[in-house]
Formats: sequence, structure tokens, C-alpha cells
Amino acid sequence: MLSPAAALAADFNTGGPDIPIASEEEERVGVIRGKLHDWKVTAGFGAVYLPEYEGSDEYEVQPFPLVSAQFGDRVFLDTDGLKVDLWKQSGFRFAITGGADLGRKEDDSYYLRGLGDIDPGGVVGGLVSFETGPFEFYAALDKTIGGSEGLTGTVGTKASYQYERFIFSADLSGTWADDKHMESYFGINAAQSARSGLAEYEAGAGFKRVDIKGTITYLWTEHWMVTGAAGAGFLLGDAKDSPIVKEDVQPFAMLGVNYRF
Repeated sequence: MLSPAAALAADFNTGGPDIPIASEEEERVGVIRGKLHDWKVTAGFGAVYLPEYEGSDEYEVQPFPLVSAQFGDRVFLDTDGLKVDLWKQSGFRFAITGGADLGRKEDDSYYLRGLGDIDPGGVVGGLVSFETGPFEFYAALDKTIGGSEGLTGTVGTKASYQYERFIFSADLSGTWADDKHMESYFGINAAQSARSGLAEYEAGAGFKRVDIKGTITYLWTEHWMVTGAAGAGFLLGDAKDSPIVKEDVQPFAMLGVNYRF
């Protein structure tokens, strides 16, 4: 079956040397196909075991899609959002980022009843990193538009190593949050206190957590990959002391299967 563009070109292609439309269409379609070959796409599915909300001592298993795409050397899309490299040189990288903050529902847990929902919002930000050998050092700043209207910053380091069909990686990071983010997710105002029965609590800006994560990817075939990850987050400061936090150590685990096109 011909693509619409190819079919349109074929309709005009009578073979006469004085009809340039067909050759122009063929050239345009060829350029598009060439650009599509620059895409590196993987897609799959997985399941993650994680707390019901940040600070919960009860856990749940959630299915989620595993999708990532890379166009050329500068545009990346994955479950974290979109990254566009603006500058790369000698291991240094500066990128702009975009994504989403899914917010929180008060019916996610019994302990959140009366606190109200935190609406979803869009996230825009920037990323600076330096890569040397198997190590990468990075810092990111993200602003939520809508929802909490909060600002968060993350600093961390990653390391990766490949042995035959296995790829091992580790990530250690710390996350800072401003007043708006902390008040939305960990604070309790007078109205929320009256509805929930929890004491009023003011959460201020500061480092809210440290995370450590390990990942193993097995290159099953040329196209199929199996990935497992596990780690934990450790709540700090005003986040740790919030009345809604029932457990300050937040473990998680993930298992997924991907197909690389």
C-alpha cells in the first residue's frame, strides 16, 4: 500500500520530462523518510511498587507505559518528559526540559482525607550536567505551572557500566523544594486541619529528600530489553516531620519490558 504522499506523487508521474511535480514529491518524501530513520524509539510496559503517596507507609502496584524516543543528538522524550539540548561540549550539557506534575488526590489514602486535591500542572525547567567516563554529575531546576505552583531543584550523580548483555547503573540525588511545593504536599492549613482532624503544620523551603536507585538492564535480543530497578527515598526536614508522613523511608521497585525499534 502506498503512503498518501507517495500515491499523490504517483498520480502526477506520467513519465514526461516536463512534469516536475513527481520528482519534487519523491524528493520530499525521501527527506521525511530519512529524518524518521534518525528516531531511536523504545516502547514497552512495566509495573512499579511504590508508596500510595509521598510519606505513606502503605504501598501499591501500578502499571505504567515505558516509552522513550530520541531524535538526532538533541531531542529526548521519555516518561520523565521532554529534554532539548541547547549546548553540548567537552562533556558539558545544558538542556531545557518539560513535563507534568500529576498532583495528588485526597482519596489516594485514608490519611489524606480532608486535605483536598493537589491539581496536576505542567513543569518547565533547565538541566546542567557534566559527563566524564562512566560518571555524570547533574543539577536541575523545575517550575510547576498550575497545581502546587512550586519550584524544585535536584542535584545528583549517576554511574553506568556495561558487561556483556547487562547494563548496570546507579543514581544518587537530593531534592530541594520551595515554600509553595512544601506547603502543598506537606503543610496543613487551618481549613485542612478542621476537616481532617490533623494539627496545623507549616512546611518551609529546604531539602525534602535524598534518593538512591540502582538499575539493571538485560539486552535480551537486538530489540528486546528487560529492566529492573529498586531504591529508596529518605524524607528530610519539614517533609519528614509533617503529620501526614507515616514513614520517612520510601522504598520502591520496578520491572519492565521494552522493545527497541
